[in-house]
Amino acid sequence: MSRRKANLQMVGKLCVVVTMMFAFGYALVPLYRHICDALGINVLTLSESGGVARGARPENTQVDRQRTITVEFDANARGPWEFKPAVNAVTVHPGELATVMYEFQNMQNRTMAAQAIPSYAPHQAAPHFFKVECFCFNEYTLSAGEKKQWPVVFYIDPKIPKDVTTITLSYTFFEVGGKTPPAPTGKTAAVSTAQEVRL
Repeated sequence: MSRRKANLQMVGKLCVVVTMMFAFGYALVPLYRHICDALGINVLTLSESGGVARGARPENTQVDRQRTITVEFDANARGPWEFKPAVNAVTVHPGELATVMYEFQNMQNRTMAAQAIPSYAPHQAAPHFFKVECFCFNEYTLSAGEKKQWPVVFYIDPKIPKDVTTITLSYTFFEVGGKTPPAPTGKTAAVSTAQEVRL
């Protein structure tokens, strides 16, 4: 076999390897979403995946005043962060818009970038929990010792099953670039203040 032919064969093999690597990288995001859906962890609602435009008012303006649902807030920090909701829980009517603040502080002596991952319990509540605004939509950079407050603005679809009376919204806040954290453990955060806004 001539050297030229051997070189052409090697180039062909390298092209196949590059194509396979590209296809694998492209498939990672949907694969991750399918695994999360199957295991019920780090579930992204329709509002986070583009089902509801960020900053837009929800189309459903009907409030079911015959029902109330308690929404509990849980915060978990993976790394040197102070991270907590302003309140432990709020009670809302399905269809009612509510706002809750979360508090953040970088406890390191260096600038850090981080992001929050949400999860829900019970699992069947996730498709009915819509966020209009949420700090979990973006990554954030905090300088050493910097404190911030960011809101979660949400509503619950009135079509949520009747047997769901309590929903736990849990966030895990972790440094970007670090290892993805495990599912939240259910740690309860401190109580402060909250603001609820009706449609």
